[in-house]
Amino acid sequence: MLSGHRSAWRRRGRNSRAARIAVPLAIPMALGLTLGIVLAVSGGNPTTISQSAAGSTTCASPSGSPAASGGAAAASPAASPSPCASSSGDPAAAAVVPPAPSFANGQVAFRQLGDVATNPVDGTGAAINLNQTAAQAAASMNCTLTVPARPLTARGLATPWQLGDGCSMTNAGTEGAFVEATILSPDGQLQVYNPLVITAGTTPAATPAPPTIARGSAVIIDMGFNGTNLVLQGRGARQGNCVDALGQSLIGQVSACNAVNFYRMADQEIANGTLTVPALGTSADGQPCLDVRNFAVIDQDQSDNVISQYLLNANGQTAQSTAANAAAIAGSTALNNGSDDKLLAGFLDPANGCTAFSAPDSTSPSGTSGSQALNELSAHVNAQGTIAVVPANDEMTLVGNAFSVAKTNVYRSLVDQPLLPGNTDAATVAADYCQNMVNIQPAQNKLDMIRELNFASPVPAVGNTLATFMGARLSASFMVLGCANFGLTNPVAVTVDNNGVATAVTYNTAQQKAAVPAAANPGGGSNGGSGGGPSGPPRRHDRRGHRFDNPSQM
Repeated sequence: MLSGHRSAWRRRGRNSRAARIAVPLAIPMALGLTLGIVLAVSGGNPTTISQSAAGSTTCASPSGSPAASGGAAAASPAASPSPCASSSGDPAAAAVVPPAPSFANGQVAFRQLGDVATNPVDGTGAAINLNQTAAQAAASMNCTLTVPARPLTARGLATPWQLGDGCSMTNAGTEGAFVEATILSPDGQLQVYNPLVITAGTTPAATPAPPTIARGSAVIIDMGFNGTNLVLQGRGARQGNCVDALGQSLIGQVSACNAVNFYRMADQEIANGTLTVPALGTSADGQPCLDVRNFAVIDQDQSDNVISQYLLNANGQTAQSTAANAAAIAGSTALNNGSDDKLLAGFLDPANGCTAFSAPDSTSPSGTSGSQALNELSAHVNAQGTIAVVPANDEMTLVGNAFSVAKTNVYRSLVDQPLLPGNTDAATVAADYCQNMVNIQPAQNKLDMIRELNFASPVPAVGNTLATFMGARLSASFMVLGCANFGLTNPVAVTVDNNGVATAVTYNTAQQKAAVPAAANPGGGSNGGSGGGPSGPPRRHDRRGHRFDNPSQM
């Protein structure tokens, strides 16, 4: 996730990710100090973006222009110098390590998994306070979201969702919730619609217009959150087949309504040719364009958060981000959710000559938009090779601070990913995910570096270009996922300036092999775990909110 916009990266309890895209957020100094330590790595032949942290050496960019290009937002002034990039190629004799099993085969869910928590706890088992003051909400970054009645209907989609428990959309960078619906008709037509979220006790800045939904359509509603834990409430949560937990254990920022039914219909329409999902196309690097299940795209919490955007007026009221509303609400501020989906559609794809899967969207300023569900469908159809799916060491899948196959499967069911057998060793899933990430992503980032050096950063507070952002994001993901527990070395050395912004990254592309310590996650069953010990699930590092759970805020 990203945070200047989930992922824009994420956050959790007092452990958050600081790498998302939503409203640009300053990265905590602790993260800056962590990334400021240039990690010593051995083996391989590194590629370096050489722009020193203390005053920076500026070189002409390979394209001859340091300016950001494409449809992304302009880079901040601090990101304007174009770093030098050097690449001398990897030794021909470098050891080759076969990809680890990706646990991406098997059946997807055919019935709803998971629950709506009524006495919620976080991934460590700590109780969530549902009676907070505004000050307590600002500290915990936990919020409630009331689901309107009959949320899967046109009227329900046009009824605002209410952010509560002391939280406010005026603090969207750390408390903002976002809702995104994808609608599939029986004849294979898709549309996106972003239901509005308002702060409880306020009214919309502009009244939402309902979408037109064909009889027999399937609707999925995905939620994104820039805080730590989002709790769904209201009758609509059950009427809409919503899920935010396994039992009472919340899935952090992730929740969805009617996911399994939607994907079951979509998968059937794809199989019989009614629904056509476009091919990915070819990137400027000569490789297939990326998808959200590519190990070159994922971070510590893949497949979370949404692309939805809202407008905020001076009175603290929100409106859907239509062109008409933007024109009518003078001085409005755009609110965004940091997400991997936004990172792909708004940055990685355009930087490398690709176009993300999109559909008509009456709530988007352009009239079309991507969505989390569209990206998952695209990956479901197009992903090849070693495919990334939600792992057991994603902090949002922990139960009592231990790996949980059952909770991992609940999360996977919300994004149409294959389920793990109940007897799967969760520690092995975690180790193999880390191995594939460190062996695949550095090479892809290196391949696309020249173009991404000249593209705006999703979160200028994390990296001064898309290239440095991606390096900082990978480094943070390695740490958050606890990959060092499996004998792996962080493949990225990151240099930051005095503000904690990544200005240089160096990749070690030497292949590594993960090992699962004998003491890791004893039993390895559906809810086994070592409770965060040296070889078990990643420890939470007092990271709160999207900024902390997802250090990259995406």
